[in-house]
Amino acid sequence: MAPRFKSVLAAALAGCQFAIAQNPDSTADAHPKLTTYKCTSTGGCVSQDTSVVIDWNYHWFHTADWNSCTTSSGAVNSTLCPDEATCAKNCFVQGNGNYTASGVTTSGDTLTMNQYTRNSETGAWQNASPRLYLLGSDGNYQMLQLNGKELTFTVDLSQLPCGENGALYLGEMDKTGGRSEYNQGGANYGSGYCDAQCPVQNWINGTLNTNKAGYCCNEMDSELPPPVPYV
Repeated sequence: MAPRFKSVLAAALAGCQFAIAQNPDSTADAHPKLTTYKCTSTGGCVSQDTSVVIDWNYHWFHTADWNSCTTSSGAVNSTLCPDEATCAKNCFVQGNGNYTASGVTTSGDTLTMNQYTRNSETGAWQNASPRLYLLGSDGNYQMLQLNGKELTFTVDLSQLPCGENGALYLGEMDKTGGRSEYNQGGANYGSGYCDAQCPVQNWINGTLNTNKAGYCCNEMDSELPPPVPYV
């Protein structure tokens, strides 16, 4: 029997020491633990030391004096970030220390994702819609080499309303999240997103996308079935 990977998902679906910038500030990313298993017929199922990390774009980018590096429209401030090197010098990525506020909780081998969360100050509902990646204990993405193997997971749709879309998919992202001189956080901060639709984003592998280029990679989707409409 070939090895298989098993993970269970339940989805509703004052002084700081700064390194070279656009790199992490002093706030560590929480990385909620998520137990996954690697199973073989000879060795049984062995738990893996894995966690989840939220996408790079869900983090805050700021200057050393805590001003935002992005504009109200979501674009990168062109004065602070005219090119990759200058942006990496001026801007830092802040770790996400509160995944619950981002709609994410874990418990053992169960992951819960909520599209909407309540603002802790105003009580108003806000859109979270988190995108997460599986992270290994080495600070790199967990690379699932599935040739000749299988990936199994269970999804609880009982709390999923009509019109909601949940997806588990495999994208051929760089294992380190593009960790480099200008992106020392890498996968630990969720950088490196790409897919078959070649998205044009502010960042490519955690560095400024100066050419506004699409970032393409191979993608394999497993769309979750929609809930039955209410009668």
